[in-house]
Amino acid sequence: MISKLVSTAFHSAEKEIKKDSKPDYKVMLICITVAFSLTMIRYLGDPKFLLQFLQNVGLNSLANSFENLTTIHPNAELHRLIYWASNVIFFYIVPPFILIKFVFKEKFSDYGLSFKGAFKDNKIYIIMLCVMIPLVLFFSRTESFQARYPFYNLEKGEAIYPNLFIWEVVYFIQFFALEFFFRGFLLHGSKQRFGFYSVFVMTIPYCMIHFGKPFPETLAAIAAGIVLGTLSLKSRSIWLGVAIHYSVAITMDVCSLWQKGLL
Repeated sequence: MISKLVSTAFHSAEKEIKKDSKPDYKVMLICITVAFSLTMIRYLGDPKFLLQFLQNVGLNSLANSFENLTTIHPNAELHRLIYWASNVIFFYIVPPFILIKFVFKEKFSDYGLSFKGAFKDNKIYIIMLCVMIPLVLFFSRTESFQARYPFYNLEKGEAIYPNLFIWEVVYFIQFFALEFFFRGFLLHGSKQRFGFYSVFVMTIPYCMIHFGKPFPETLAAIAAGIVLGTLSLKSRSIWLGVAIHYSVAITMDVCSLWQKGLL
């Protein structure tokens, strides 16, 4: 099944490769946008960076309000997470949308947002879940896993609703943005130049955003990038990837909470 999937994706992408040797300004702009967005997320996504910036430019009142929301407020942890996720969602979606709509003047459906044929490879979805869930259950017992997950740290006695529920909704939107950025914008935007190899081009920065996470998860990101990229290239849609990614992520959160005795 896997070899057939790869073969189909390879031959489908090969038909779209540009054979000319002229500079490909579209791919250049896409790569620059990817580098820009990842840089902004890395720095602006850190509340301390924004706080220091606001103080440096003399916006002390705004800096104090922001510091209160993210450090002193009873829901400070949720505010920090939503701030981080908002940066991710904005820079994964807005710069690519501007480029696609106003510069390339192309359809968003050409960048993985089409629902047509999105779930025709659902057997792969089931297989990946059958592989990943036992692994998640195993690694959820480790200290590194429990130190990292869930992102929102549910206190003992704290109800799941509303804070954890709010966070999981924001978390889902963040995964949509991530899949669109890597398996939509970068992958489908570069396939006319790189063909099937656009999957591996995309996998490099995708793996790197996992640096700092538990070692097994970062290694798994390489395999996930290749599999999800191949699925997106074959189906021309990111939606199966969104479903797989979020299903695994919420399983990780649930397992971590269960291991900590919070569920």
